[in-house]
This record gives sequence, structure tokens and C-alpha cells, in this order.
Amino acid sequence: MKTIRIFILLTAVLAVTSCSFLDKEPTRTTSGSYFKNESEAESFLRGVYAILTQTAFYGGEYFYLTGGDDTEHYGGPGRSPYSKGLICNNANTGDPDVAAFWYVLYSGINRANILLENIDKVPGIGEANRKLYTAEARFLRAFYYFNLVECWGDVPFRTNSTQSVVGLPIKRTPKEQIYDFIVKEMAESSEGLKSASDLGYQPGSVSKSAAWGILARVYMFRAGEHFRDKTAANEAKIKEYFAQAGFYAQKVMDEGHALAPHYWDYFIDLCADKYNTTAKESIWEAEFTGNYSTDTRTEGRVGNIIGLSAPDLSAKAEIVGKADPGYSYAFFYCTPKLYDLYTANGDSNRMNWNIAPFQYTESSTGKGVDGRLFEKGKLAEVKNQYYDRSYSYGDAAPSSKKGDREKTVASTDLARVCGKYRREYEADKKNKNFTAINFPILRYADILLMIAECENEINNEPTALAYQCINAVRKRAGISELSNLSKDEFRQAVKDERAMELCFEFTRRFDLIRWGEYVQNMNALVARAQNGSDWKLGPANVYTYFQISDTYYYFPIPANEMAVNHLITENNPGW
Repeated sequence: MKTIRIFILLTAVLAVTSCSFLDKEPTRTTSGSYFKNESEAESFLRGVYAILTQTAFYGGEYFYLTGGDDTEHYGGPGRSPYSKGLICNNANTGDPDVAAFWYVLYSGINRANILLENIDKVPGIGEANRKLYTAEARFLRAFYYFNLVECWGDVPFRTNSTQSVVGLPIKRTPKEQIYDFIVKEMAESSEGLKSASDLGYQPGSVSKSAAWGILARVYMFRAGEHFRDKTAANEAKIKEYFAQAGFYAQKVMDEGHALAPHYWDYFIDLCADKYNTTAKESIWEAEFTGNYSTDTRTEGRVGNIIGLSAPDLSAKAEIVGKADPGYSYAFFYCTPKLYDLYTANGDSNRMNWNIAPFQYTESSTGKGVDGRLFEKGKLAEVKNQYYDRSYSYGDAAPSSKKGDREKTVASTDLARVCGKYRREYEADKKNKNFTAINFPILRYADILLMIAECENEINNEPTALAYQCINAVRKRAGISELSNLSKDEFRQAVKDERAMELCFEFTRRFDLIRWGEYVQNMNALVARAQNGSDWKLGPANVYTYFQISDTYYYFPIPANEMAVNHLITENNPGW
């Protein structure tokens, strides 16, 4: 199913484990002798894509960097704060996850630069593939720069590959100049990409839909930059950014995409290594494959560090199927705020998928899972939802030690584990720490909510199209449709809808930043976490994760980078 290919690239060209992209990328390159035919060019392009699945990116550490918002947090009973990333509000300039993300993004940019410098020289390459590989590399380079700007703001900028150790230090380029480059590259490269239908709606490669959707995301984030920089809003520019975002998002509407009939359909496909079996909702995914038992190492951590907790049975080859639904550390929990949003909207469908309504149980430790213990009232709800499409263990009385049964008393703890990525749908015997579950970079529901938001901002009130888009998402969720709202009411409705629809997909932090609400929304949860009346099972110091300051609008420039690049003389504010 996966389109990941195995490729061998020259270590000197593709090294990503260095301390600085400026001084540790190759002291000399041999890329000119590498691009000897079309096959090698295609293989090199896979290397540009491979950045997405690196451990420092969607392979795992990205979750600790961009997770932590008003809908989810790092948690678990008695769990100490995570020591890396920004998720527990304890980062510093020497943070290894921050540095690794910085370096891997620049490595991806350098790989793209190398390909673009050599693609026209490849002997025998067909014109169609030359244009296609060029478009994909240009888009990916722009996407990596967008991640840098989202996280760090002004960053070093170059569009030529590292060829020598001479002249490597580069000062930071103002982010507005980099934004201009990003939007130009994404818009132009989109014309050379294949359509989603040409790709068979297989979301492992960048399609026109993916490029347009991500470009819309870029424009919307740019529209809110004045908030984190505390500068006066240029209303004309902001409206133009929303207009551009709406234009590109609406282009996706003509590409044959649709919402899956049920919310969980998309995620069952994602976890089962399938694409768009019920509707063409998936637009772009970071692809993982394997079960850590072969020489191929293309697995990730989706479903493992973020997923449903279950006993570790990976070493017991005889335990398979529903007896081993797959181990997860279950590091990510919802906040009571997300729980309340679902409750207020009567949204039990998305709630019971995204917030785990049960826990797997063993009647005999080490013998395999043979039951699920549901929260009070949730078993009947799930039976009307995805029960027949999940592992089930037969009805049982509440007093039973196995089977599907319910707690007799409703829990008052509303901070519950993420249930979005479920390993039970993986086909192979599960490895303890690694999975083949893809990461959802972009799906059609996000596109619809972008259009709804843009329409409201452009027209100073929700239009018919705005209602059409947001209500399509709500109708799929099985909740009431919206009507007759003011601009401000509709704006808040979009914000809440994005929380309920896209939670645990790591867009929320950046949404809050572009809305100018990140610090205030996080701080607003501190007292509730300290009170503990409905936030019981998290670590005692979970409230400190939400005591962030304006410093967290940006990541810190890695200390190692500043040590070797003397042209970066100041870190981001507060760092």
C-alpha cells in the first residue's frame, strides 16, 4: 500500500545528524556524479520527501514540539514532565528536540536545492518527469521553510546548496521576505504537480490539492503574524491574505475530494494502511511502513506515543489479533476544555473516537487483552457508532474481569487519553515502539473549515458558502447545523469546530497563535488544573504546562547554531 521506496544516497550529500546545517552539510558534494539517470533523480527526490518521516519531524519528536495547547496536553497518572520539546513549558536554547527539528528542516531544504541544481543535467530524463520532480522539490522546499517560519520567524535563508565550507554563516532573513518566497514557490510549483485524481487519491505524494491546501494554511497563518509580533494590524493586507487563502482552498473543492461518511472512517483507514476507502478525504500524509522486523526502517510513532494505552505483548508471538491491540505509552491527553466542547455540542461521535471511551483490560496479566472497560454510559453510545468495526470482546456484567462492560460510577476526571490513533487496525504483529500508521498532514475537513473561516473574514459575515462548508463538517459529526450568526459568533464557531474536528492533529497551537489567543487560552486553564476537581489523574504539576508566556510564540534558535553562526547575534524574544 505504501509508496515509500528504499533508496541509497551519498552520506556526504544527505547527512542530517550534524550540529549546524551551515557548517556540517557536505564539505564538498559529489551530487554531480550521482544524477546519472532518471532513476537516480527519482531516488533523490524520495530523499527530499524522507525528511517528513524523520524522527525529528512527523516520526515522533514533532509531537512534543508542537503539542501542548488548550485541547490536549502531555499527561498520565503520576507522570513527570517530559524533558524535551516545548510541550511541558520547560524548554531552553539547548533543547535537543528543538535543535533536531531545525537541522532536519534545513537538511530537507539542502536536499531540494541539490536536486533543483542538477535536475536539468540528468541524462535521458523525460520532460514530464523533469517538470514533475522540479515541482515537487520546489513545493517541499517551500513547505520546510514554512515550518521554520511558523516556529522561529526570521531564519537563515538560502536557495542554493551547500557546496563548500567557505562563507557558510548566514544572518537571519526577515520572515516577510521568506513568506513572499514560500507563496510564490507553492503557487508556481502547484501548476506542475499531478492532480489528486491522477495520483489515484493516494496521498503519499504532493498533489495540486495538497499544494493549494497548504498554501491556504500559509496565508492564514501570515494573516495573524501581527499578533505574536505585537504590531499594528494592516487590515487591508490581512483581508488580502484571507482572500488568497480562500481562493486556493476553494480550488481544492473542484478536485473530487469529499468527507468520509463517518468521522472514524478516515482514521480507521489511516491506522489500517489504507487510503480513502469510503471517500476521498485524505489529501496528504507522511507515510510510514514496516513493523521494525526487517532491514527497512520506515516506521513511526503515531499510535505509540500518542494512542490508546494497552499492555505490552509484543514479545509474545503467540498472542495476536484482538488479544494484542498494540502497545502505547499514551502520553497525550485531552483537556477538560475539549471534553466540554463535545458535551456542549452534543457531539458524541467525534468525542468517542478522539477521547478514549474505554481502556483495554486483561483478566490474567500477560495472557492477552480479553476485555474493555468503558466509562459509564459510553458502551451503548459506541454500539451505535463504530463498535462493529473495532475489536470487541462480548457483553459482560460490570463486575466481570473480562468482556465489554461499563464502570458503575461516572468518572469526574475529564482529562482522558487520546483515542484518535488506534493500533488495533494495524495488520502486522505489533512492535512495542514503532508503527506503520501515517501522519495526517492535510485532509478535506480542514479545507472546508479554512473556506468557512476565510469567507467570514473577507465578507465581514458568514456567507452561504461559509455555512455550507462548516455545516458539512458538523453534519458528518451528527450535530446541529449553524445559521443566523454574526461575524464574531461565526468566527468563534469555526474556532470551536476546528478544535473538535482536528484535535490531536497538531494544528491547534498554530491556530491559537494566528488568532492571537495562544497565551491567554493556555493561561486560562491553569486554575482549573490546579483545582483538580475534574482534572484528577494528570501529573500534579500539569498546571505548569499552561503557565506559558509570550516567549512561546516562537521556538528558541538552537544554542549550537548560534555558537557556530556568528551572524545570528540575537535569539528570539525571551530566549
